[in-house]
Order: sequence, then structure tokens, then C-alpha cells
Amino acid sequence: MRLWLLALLSALPLFAQAEACVVHSQAARLDIKVCQQNRSIPPQLFREGFCQPQLQGQKVAVEFVEQCPIGSFGVCRSARVTGTPYQQDIHYYGVASDAAYLKPACEKQSQGVWMAR
Repeated sequence: MRLWLLALLSALPLFAQAEACVVHSQAARLDIKVCQQNRSIPPQLFREGFCQPQLQGQKVAVEFVEQCPIGSFGVCRSARVTGTPYQQDIHYYGVASDAAYLKPACEKQSQGVWMAR
């Protein structure tokens, strides 16, 4: 019976592994840092799609980490990715007053739960 369970578990996707990416984008008078913590996105899609933003006219740096760093002013938990069944937690760093815009977007567009830090 143990061998059967081991075979079953090894066939499942590794969604339970902690995986996150810190995305830092910069342009003239713009400096944004977010961290996307994967909840249910297939790992390869997360790394090659969700963590590779194409932001025209901006310098973008992406760092993969096990989990999002501390210090965010807010988190959109269980944010749904439009048009997919996937979820992620989005941590926001920088200007805390941006929460006035981010909280409604989190709750309405992403169907997430806003948590101020």
C-alpha cells in the first residue's frame, strides 16, 4: 500500500512548494516592487509567464525566491488571474498610500482579499 501512495503522490504537480518572484520595475519617476507568491499556478507557467512581465519603457528585474520578503504594506491574498482558475498572493512594497487604489482592484478585479500590514 505504501508503494501505491508514493506513486500517486509523485504523479501530482508540485503546487505545494513555496515559490515566489520579486518583480522590480523602474522608469522615469516610477519605482515599483511587488512579489507574487504562487498558490496554484503550474510552476513552469509561473516562472516563464507570470514572472516575466513585458513592461514597455521600463527596466525590469525579476528575482525568484522561496517566499515573499517581509516589509510589504499590503497583500492581495488569493488573487485570481483573469480568465484562469489560478491564484496567487501579491505583496506590495513602497508607497503605502497606494493601498487606496490597490485594495479596490484586489477585491473587485482579482476577487482577492486585501490585507494591510
